[in-house]
Amino acid sequence: MSGHGGTPRLAVFGAGVMGIGIATLAMGRGVPVVLVDVDQERLGTARARIRNELRLAHMVGALPRTGPVGELELAETALAAADATWVIEAITEVAELKAKVHREIAAAVAPGTLRVTNTSSIPVDELAGQIPSPEDLAGIHFMNPPYLIGTLEVVRGPRTGEPAMAAVKDLLSTLDRRGIVVGDGPGFVTSRVLHRMINDAANVVGEGRASVEDVDALMEGCLGHPTGPLRTADLIGIDNLVDSLRVLHERTGDESCRPSEVLLRKVAEGHHGRKTGRGFYHYEVG
Repeated sequence: MSGHGGTPRLAVFGAGVMGIGIATLAMGRGVPVVLVDVDQERLGTARARIRNELRLAHMVGALPRTGPVGELELAETALAAADATWVIEAITEVAELKAKVHREIAAAVAPGTLRVTNTSSIPVDELAGQIPSPEDLAGIHFMNPPYLIGTLEVVRGPRTGEPAMAAVKDLLSTLDRRGIVVGDGPGFVTSRVLHRMINDAANVVGEGRASVEDVDALMEGCLGHPTGPLRTADLIGIDNLVDSLRVLHERTGDESCRPSEVLLRKVAEGHHGRKTGRGFYHYEVG
């Protein structure tokens, strides 16, 4: 079912960094978006944050400068997503909260509507087992910022149906993104590999073996990593990274996924990376 007289419409749940980024990508491609969040304060700044992201995306040529920009609607309940063509949940990386939101989404939307979890580490089938119509659920791991990174990790859970996968294909085509389909499991491919590397990089710094800058310079200069693992951690959000590492550690038992003391200390100090102005590096905020 398409909202607004047949125009495809996207509902995004969560007005955090990823939700704002996904909304920016969709609106920049001319898709109307309803952005849902229970946090009124976060919702109150959403328009300004999306405006800034759109300006940035246009400046770097990541989104077309000409053509229509999709309308933005803000809402506090899942009912606003009732006529959405596709729904993307992009809330914090906590399985219980995601499952709760997906139950609310399933109750609000038409049967057969694609419901996506934007997760970096929680198995899709873990959520599917707690919600109605699991065949309508798929995973898409958007990288940050979504409007800049053109390739996405698409996760097909064991219960994900063919119509849902066809709808994912339509959504990615509309957003002009390339999807690579991978099997379900903790951390999928990207987080399973990258988050361990970041964790090890933080441990190396914690052991006093090398500075933050030198670790990143070595990984960039010797191994071709585009930004270095610790600058990447700042971009992901160190709090989000710790949440994902905990998911990986709990579900795989792999000790190399136990969050580094350095990462835990930064979270405790409120130094979450680019979004707070300080992580492994310092940033201008606003």
